[in-house]
Amino acid sequence: MSSSEVSNNGVIFTKGFDSGLPVINEHFKIAERKINISSTKLEKGEILVKNLYISLDLYVLSRMKSGAVKSYLGLFPIGCVLESGCISVVVKSNNDQWKESDLYSGVSGWEEYTKISPEAAKQALPVKQYLKNSLDNGIPLSYSLGILGMPGMTAYVGLNMIGKPKKGETIFISTAAGGVGQVVGQIAKLKGLKVVGSTGDDNKVNYLINELKFDHAINYKKVDIGQTLKDLCPEGIDIFFDNVGGETLDKVLPILNEDARVISCGMTSQLNTESAYGVKNLTVIIPKSILIQGFIVFRHYDEYHDSFQKEMLQWLKEGKLKYKENIVNGIENAPQAYLDLYNSKGFGKYSVKVSDL
Repeated sequence: MSSSEVSNNGVIFTKGFDSGLPVINEHFKIAERKINISSTKLEKGEILVKNLYISLDLYVLSRMKSGAVKSYLGLFPIGCVLESGCISVVVKSNNDQWKESDLYSGVSGWEEYTKISPEAAKQALPVKQYLKNSLDNGIPLSYSLGILGMPGMTAYVGLNMIGKPKKGETIFISTAAGGVGQVVGQIAKLKGLKVVGSTGDDNKVNYLINELKFDHAINYKKVDIGQTLKDLCPEGIDIFFDNVGGETLDKVLPILNEDARVISCGMTSQLNTESAYGVKNLTVIIPKSILIQGFIVFRHYDEYHDSFQKEMLQWLKEGKLKYKENIVNGIENAPQAYLDLYNSKGFGKYSVKVSDL
């Protein structure tokens, strides 16, 4: 390796699949590569970034599957570098609005260095100042992939746009210790709601109750979730932030109050199943006037992003929000970390630290 070359190892998508989870070295693998930064040519408007943190998100799986249900973002081409949200720093620029050392947040590759297109660079411009504000306020850069990034905005938009929370109401959150769920619960508490969450691990239950101050948290693996929710919420449930779908949704539907709102954020229980769960209690929707609505957070970026950043940053500065992260060091560990995300071997927001600023 010459003195002007540096490592640019990355995670390559090698083979699609129909069900289950990807297998390391079969469906995705680490590729050892190099890059010469000084001789890398950039077209007008392009920038070259060094990736600092890579977000590991559930939706990436849908872009790897070759089955009938396609991702709204499109499938990854075979041989490409996987990509998701990243926090990066500009190391070379052919764009008048970006200079070296600027912080970048947007879609980037699961690799050490990535060339960013003019379109992506333009889309990321409004976030540049927010990244600097976070850094100036002593907030970890990794938070911009979590509570100040897509998961946090998903929580904020879903709760406010669909949930329309009112003080005194009751909200139930599935996958409540995840990157989205923990934010939903804390915002709901700030708005004066009774907050109940479910998770699949006793340590996570303790975290939700003792650290995040949920009113109740349950381990769904140890209880009948329908009966337990009836006992904990005799007043019924007004908002259900659903990250799971399937049987959990089925058991919650009869407990919902009139005019309840179901925020359909994810259906993780259906991602790796050969037979989709048939929800049986849909008949309650009409007499109770229940709203069930899904959403794609990217479509609401322009409407909510400024208020989201302003409120969340203020709450963080005031110590009103906490955030649990699960950060794995090294791009070479990204494939296994992604599988661990699905196997719930840790909790909080999963990301990979690729390099230091």
